[in-house]
Amino acid sequence: MMKITISALTVLLFALIPLHASKRAARIQVALLLDTSGSMDGLIDQARTRLWHVVNELARTKKLGVTAHLEVALYEYGKSSIPAERGHLRRIVPLTTDLDKISEELFALTTNGGEEYCGLVIDHAVKDLDWSKSPGDYKAIFIAGNEAFNQGSTDFRAVCSNAIAQGIMVNTIFCGDETEGRNTFWKEGADLADGCFMTIDQNRAVAAIEAPQDAEILALGRKLNRTYVARGSSGVQGIIRQKSLDRQLEKKSKEAAVQRTMVKASPAYEARDWDLVSAAEADDEALAEIAEEELPEEMKDMKPKERKQYLNKKMEERRKLQTRLEELRKERQKYVAQQRAQATDSLDSVMLAAVRKQLEKLRFSLTKP
Repeated sequence: MMKITISALTVLLFALIPLHASKRAARIQVALLLDTSGSMDGLIDQARTRLWHVVNELARTKKLGVTAHLEVALYEYGKSSIPAERGHLRRIVPLTTDLDKISEELFALTTNGGEEYCGLVIDHAVKDLDWSKSPGDYKAIFIAGNEAFNQGSTDFRAVCSNAIAQGIMVNTIFCGDETEGRNTFWKEGADLADGCFMTIDQNRAVAAIEAPQDAEILALGRKLNRTYVARGSSGVQGIIRQKSLDRQLEKKSKEAAVQRTMVKASPAYEARDWDLVSAAEADDEALAEIAEEELPEEMKDMKPKERKQYLNKKMEERRKLQTRLEELRKERQKYVAQQRAQATDSLDSVMLAAVRKQLEKLRFSLTKP
């Protein structure tokens, strides 16, 4: 009788667990390894402005109906100002959800001549980053440069083979002629790690399209910024950085600023560490756990109930803006597709072609290109 009771209780407990609780958000992990030697200013410029196009699509990718968790890492290699004993390479940002940090560091990048050790920087990325252990998650390295892939004492063949053994694909982007890229082992590196070999002209100016939706998207983006409430000193800095990057990107490329605004309206834009609204949305008890000194001045004299109402109002405003921005994103996507086909040899276009192909194999659901 006891066995029957326990069995029945077990069935009941499982029945009470929400269906969505068993669905873990799959992870999309992308490490970008950029050659910052003297000849690569064009590549860095494309990364600053075109990477938001890639992120904008990945931000809405799902698996089993659940939006994937996006993380991006950034390395530079081939810079002579980085000491030789460090391999002329640097991990700038580990795998992170802080997309503003990635953008901020891209704007800070400079170039100068050095030795480009592809095998070494890939080896560092494989060993140093916190890669997912789940075989169903997407893990990929994108390395871009224009010198021979086999430079340095680290064997790129062993490194790439080790990467794919851990489920990490290596995609290679040669900045130059396709034949030269093949002859200098960039294709072999990708083939060894189940990746894609691609070529781009890093110095080509990518033509931008101005869509009818852009003005409203940027205006709503500025309103969206006003829904963020600083959490302590890190929150103040987060809001300053957010607005500064908006201005920098809009000055550099209006299209990139539009793409960034649409990312900010997506689940991929993570701000819980510095924004009280995001923290409260993720956890109902977050506000009660926040120290008094972490509250902004306008909230310090409020009663607990008033504080909650204040954040809820900001949250509601943000959701309305996000809903409208998503509508505009879809309208803009259709308009751009009608105007012209996406360029096939820019950094964002080759990266998107690769990730679409690879994500579909892992049964992720992507938005239509």
